[in-house]
Amino acid sequence: MSSGPGADSAPAPATPDSPPTPPGKSSMFSSLKIRNYRLFFIGQVVSNTGTWMQRIAQDWLVLSLTGSSAAVGITTALQFLPMLLFGLYGGVLVDRLPKRPTLLVTQSAMALTGLALAFLTLSGHVQVWHVYVAAFAVGLATVVDNPARQSFVSEMVGPDQLQNAVSLNSANFQSARLVGPAVAGVMITGVGTGWAFLFNGLSFVAPLASLFLMRNRDLHSVQRAPRGKGQLREGLHYVAGRPDLIWPIVLVGFIGTFGFNFPVWLSAYADDIFHAGAGAYSLFNTLMAVGSLIGALLAARRGTTRLRVLIAAATAFGLLEVVAAVAPSYWLFALLMIPIGIAGLTVNVTANTAVQMGTDPAMRGRVMALFMMVFMGGTPVGAPIVGWITDAYGPRVSFALGGVIAAAAAATIGVILARIGDLRLSFDWNHGHPSVAFVPREREQLATAA
Repeated sequence: MSSGPGADSAPAPATPDSPPTPPGKSSMFSSLKIRNYRLFFIGQVVSNTGTWMQRIAQDWLVLSLTGSSAAVGITTALQFLPMLLFGLYGGVLVDRLPKRPTLLVTQSAMALTGLALAFLTLSGHVQVWHVYVAAFAVGLATVVDNPARQSFVSEMVGPDQLQNAVSLNSANFQSARLVGPAVAGVMITGVGTGWAFLFNGLSFVAPLASLFLMRNRDLHSVQRAPRGKGQLREGLHYVAGRPDLIWPIVLVGFIGTFGFNFPVWLSAYADDIFHAGAGAYSLFNTLMAVGSLIGALLAARRGTTRLRVLIAAATAFGLLEVVAAVAPSYWLFALLMIPIGIAGLTVNVTANTAVQMGTDPAMRGRVMALFMMVFMGGTPVGAPIVGWITDAYGPRVSFALGGVIAAAAAATIGVILARIGDLRLSFDWNHGHPSVAFVPREREQLATAA
């Protein structure tokens, strides 16, 4: 399917050692030179801070009202359930609709949800089912908002800056994650959870203003998909025929379902293992955000996206979770959140960028909706299970099991990608240091013959 003027064409499929066509890159923050993206970035900094404050406040409120990790898992599941049920349809809509007006609607809806939850909490009438309804409402808006934001990045920056912009988006999100949990922790202990919800609702003024201030003439036009039958099936068929797309999506599905249940685990560790309260929960999230920010900035410096980086990061992520699960002391557990954040963010950015850069622009909404549906939509399946295991067998068993599943999925998919690319694992010495890499079988055979 052809794309409009200024849209990027789909690069060649990636293999573990042969990346997609590398994007242009002048510096770590090169995409911020583009006015529209700079406005978007600033608006998202404010909104993301509010979002993280609400996440912390929401989880702690549910735990305070119920005393149950399973209830926290249910809240998380309800927030991501709409993505599982309707995510692909959201992608079809995004491919048909203009992105900027769509984002104005979805961001406004999420602002109203935050304000409603703030009113209920500050008035003293909040109940657990109110939080459940609010979480589900945010999830419904996210069905369209997430693929729209993912796809809109390419329209703001064009193909040359896509890798950099995707990485900076993650850095943006993780920077807010440094501030949001810390401020939320102070608010919860000082004035209560309702003020965190209020801040989140008001924070959406910033991204709404940034969208209004953008210049249409500076956007890279992309041909929208016409209304028609079979578009959902067309998107699935497109991904099914691309191993370089389907296997990263499968991997993030396993990790999103079983390895990213941190609201359940960290709240349980803070409350049940270390008996340290909301401040510890906030600290764990903040330290993980430090690692995630480091990972995002490292990703922004990379000029290429290699699937072997994805496999290595996913394996490290799972193994680090296992180590953290058995950490005997509070501070050791807390410090392990930093490398877990680095590895987890590297998985997210590398998979996201590889899938976006390997997808035809006219298909990008549907493909990114599938990506987010698998990554976030697995949470409604995983979070209640993880919450039940946490309540029944303890946080340590639950956390370790999530890490084992993530590492096993990474190793298995790494083998599959190596076989698809006709690659073999090669061990060598480079300047006195061991080197491990996937190499084509022909190259390894020539080296052996020599």
